[in-house]
Amino acid sequence: MRVTALAGGVGGARFLRGLLTALDETGTGRPAAELTVISNTADDITLHGLRVCPDLDSVMYTLGGGIDEQRGWGRSEETSGVADELAAYGQRPTWFTLGDKDIATHLVRTRLLREGLPLSEVTARLLQRWRPPFRTPVRLLPMTDDVVETHVDLARVDPAAHHGEAGGRRVHFQEWWVRLHAKVPAERIEPVGADAARPGPGVLEAVAGADVVLLPPSNPVVSIGTILRVPGVREALRATAAPVVGVSPVIGGAPVRGMADACLAAIGVPTTARAVAALYADLLDGWLVADQDAFDGGPALRVLPRPLLMSDTAATAALAAAAIDLLLELRAAGARRDGDRASA
Repeated sequence: MRVTALAGGVGGARFLRGLLTALDETGTGRPAAELTVISNTADDITLHGLRVCPDLDSVMYTLGGGIDEQRGWGRSEETSGVADELAAYGQRPTWFTLGDKDIATHLVRTRLLREGLPLSEVTARLLQRWRPPFRTPVRLLPMTDDVVETHVDLARVDPAAHHGEAGGRRVHFQEWWVRLHAKVPAERIEPVGADAARPGPGVLEAVAGADVVLLPPSNPVVSIGTILRVPGVREALRATAAPVVGVSPVIGGAPVRGMADACLAAIGVPTTARAVAALYADLLDGWLVADQDAFDGGPALRVLPRPLLMSDTAATAALAAAAIDLLLELRAAGARRDGDRASA
């Protein structure tokens, strides 16, 4: 069974770990599987001359056993000696701390990119250091080898109420997310370069050749949304014969993790499971939601209430197993008929 998943950062990475745990389980009657992860790269940023790919690294570290479990990002047992010295030299920014172990990843990535290797090849080489300890084979593909960076237009605000930030300017998404914690409203969120980017090697093939496709509970605007902005990706998802099942990143009107509500507000979408599903209306066959968020999806969308909190590996694996079982059910029922997506 060829499983393809689109994923962003912390929530997506944790779901994928639960998914691999579920796929590795024996005695379930599920077929053996292989997993291809298409990761968002629009959060990428260059800091102190180093190319940083937060979502790729979160997936890589989480599946490889090197993630800081408390924070959900960065390396475990990390130190900040280099960042402290950079701050002592007055080097900015100081709001994005690069850990000492993490810097090694960025050094290797930056050197290989400067040698002319595409990001997809660099990622494959880095993943050799982080071989996921699962029986199910895993591939990690950047959504594109081209440079895409998300920028945010800040609304004008009272600096006294926003730690001296007046807004009215454009910042990199990471500054809005990490330094400002998305507290300054965004008037626009733009993945610069996405519309001209080309899908990374293997991306369209992974969608077209999938038996089942998953949309984990990643940010629908700046994670999965940016992957879908790359020309050809959304079209490939509409065209694939594989059923597509997503997991809501919202429970009871609030994001499960992070600040997805601020991103949804920027595009005028309510923070509800139903509204997020509507963003994928032309793609989805199944949608997992919390019990309190259940709604009638009609004949085109199977809505399945399930516990969504990924409180530990067992709970996450149970959620992933529910998604896989729904995918297999939809696949057996032939849910993806010709023309279904075109009419959505």
